[in-house]
Amino acid sequence: MTDGKRAKATRRDFLAGAAASGALLGAGLAWRPRAAAARGAAERAPEGATVARLRVYPAIGICRVGGSAQWFLAPEVPGLPPTPNDGFKDAEGLIKKQVQRFRVYAFDDQDRVIGEVGGEGSGAPGEVTWRVHLANTKAAWYGFNNALDNGELAPGLPGQLRNQYFVAPARREAMLVIDGGEKAIAGASVNAGGGDPAYAFVGRFWEMVDVGLGELRTDEAGRLLVVPPDGKSASPTNAPITSFADNDGWHDDWCDGPVTAEVTLAGGRTLTAEPAWVACVGPNFAPEIPPITTLWDTIENLNVEQGWSEPPARPLSFRRHVYPTFRRVALMEWLTNAANLRRGWIDVGDFSDPAFVARLADPSEANRAFREKVFAAFRDPENLGPEAYKEERLKIPYMMGDGVNYDGSPLQWFQFPKLQYDNLKAWAAGEFVDDLEDAEAEAVAALDDLPLEARPAALTEAALEPCSGGAFHPGVELTYYLRLAPMYARHTDPEAEPFRLAHGPRRSLVQDVGRLLTGEKAFEGGNGQPAPIGPQAAGDLTRWMGLPWQCDAFSCQQVLLQENFPTAVWWPALLPIDVLPEAYYEQLMRSDLPSEERRKFFDSRLPWSRGVAGIGYHANASYWDGITNMIQLWQRMGFVVKRPAPSDPGRPAGVPDELFVEVGHADNLEFRFDWRPDDGMLPN
Repeated sequence: MTDGKRAKATRRDFLAGAAASGALLGAGLAWRPRAAAARGAAERAPEGATVARLRVYPAIGICRVGGSAQWFLAPEVPGLPPTPNDGFKDAEGLIKKQVQRFRVYAFDDQDRVIGEVGGEGSGAPGEVTWRVHLANTKAAWYGFNNALDNGELAPGLPGQLRNQYFVAPARREAMLVIDGGEKAIAGASVNAGGGDPAYAFVGRFWEMVDVGLGELRTDEAGRLLVVPPDGKSASPTNAPITSFADNDGWHDDWCDGPVTAEVTLAGGRTLTAEPAWVACVGPNFAPEIPPITTLWDTIENLNVEQGWSEPPARPLSFRRHVYPTFRRVALMEWLTNAANLRRGWIDVGDFSDPAFVARLADPSEANRAFREKVFAAFRDPENLGPEAYKEERLKIPYMMGDGVNYDGSPLQWFQFPKLQYDNLKAWAAGEFVDDLEDAEAEAVAALDDLPLEARPAALTEAALEPCSGGAFHPGVELTYYLRLAPMYARHTDPEAEPFRLAHGPRRSLVQDVGRLLTGEKAFEGGNGQPAPIGPQAAGDLTRWMGLPWQCDAFSCQQVLLQENFPTAVWWPALLPIDVLPEAYYEQLMRSDLPSEERRKFFDSRLPWSRGVAGIGYHANASYWDGITNMIQLWQRMGFVVKRPAPSDPGRPAGVPDELFVEVGHADNLEFRFDWRPDDGMLPN
């Protein structure tokens, strides 16, 4: 049985175990994952309704690269993390791939949900032919300096073309674009074991090297499975690493592109579904801890600002609109010392204390002063005045922002989307209901446990919830363009559903708007090319990210500023900073050790990236060694996952019931060259 097939049962077992452990206070598990699907305006169609339109879900799907042949399914229920069988690495220590599954849902002429096409009891039997086009165009794009949409608070810096010594567009396309082409697949359990070249995406780089970009499969119900590539990066010319984001002569295998579906319904009628998009990006090394602001939060903020979605009704649901933010804040202490030690410089309570959580869920007027005090500890995205940099510095979260290039700019610090911050403001005012203990919601362990009408939107939210919604410099998976209206079909089509990217096929995947990518050209186009912030073609999303991706993953750990403590960090929920290593956890669990010695191990943290910059007697390794070494060492990094606390009588005081431990780290880091003579390149 594959990890994908095990996912549903594993999630159900996990939640059943959590429920059996008792209520919130009794269990002491203050911040366990809780299913919280959006309760939107979607309605269920009446029995026998006629299919009027079809849509592919999730609207934006996320695959994650890994060197293992084993895989697990991307999350499909908001609030519940992925749960691969036997962890996120295989027996050889290679990272498992995250596979995105796509489905087609049918709607009637009033946009009510009929059901999944081909799904059991859906009312919409049919056969689906899937088509996916994947490409990597990073090497033919522009270098990254900073986000181009922040105005005078952090003016956009123009970027030069990568590999600009190739001048002619045709030559740039031949040498630099890794185009996997379009592949079609139909039927149930097709290419189930993988390896069929008919469904594999392979492109050419530098006219020398074949680069794999993943493959297609279908599950037993004919749903699409997009299997990502292996996460490899290389230079066919043995070019040096000179930048965290822009290295000429290099390729990686991140990729993205449109997902389309043509459906033949019962009776022979054929309809084309509203398309989706898929992006293949890097691993999530803390998969059970979501980022403080998710990519779903960021895009939904845009939807509400544009009037494409309705803001949440008041009073808010604590479980749905408030608890997730506090949970993410609380769990950040397992990923960075800046959060683990925050009570020392932010006058806020102990987020790990179940009693503190209970007070957060109390909407009474008597509890208002407590809520307002907690709310004041969060950075205000509306405070952008000349003193904001200082006033908002020591606030939650202590993370860098888009405008890190500009000293004194308020955008040097992480900014919440307005909608997420407004939800916290309403919470502080008591405009919410305490629905945290919801038996119906607690029973949700898989997509089929949700009401039918909630499932399509839940798939999109679950796919985007583990992704970072900021800061965008350039980001972890994808970047700032996803908060901009021209990227979406709804910008020009009032009938399009929110979250759906605008598709704009071009004759060439090379989009050369001139010698420099400026803010003006990004939004208006140039050199005869349409605006890059607009309708998308295959490869357009991932091209803005670091090349190769591993360099940026190591580079963006933490930033030493003039205010030398605490140390500001980037994206700890995806790329941890300071962790409790498994070796220390094992000492904590020893009942034969004195309590005070066990407590020392619990209180100690080590850098997640330890050893990457080099090891040895002389401390002569460097930042550049680190970002170069990560290209080979990334699969030896550890994952931060939940582990049980000690239960013996000698358990140290103050150790919570819920621990997050780094596991799978290769302590003796060594170089592994995934290279064979037939690769046509030298190892780097």
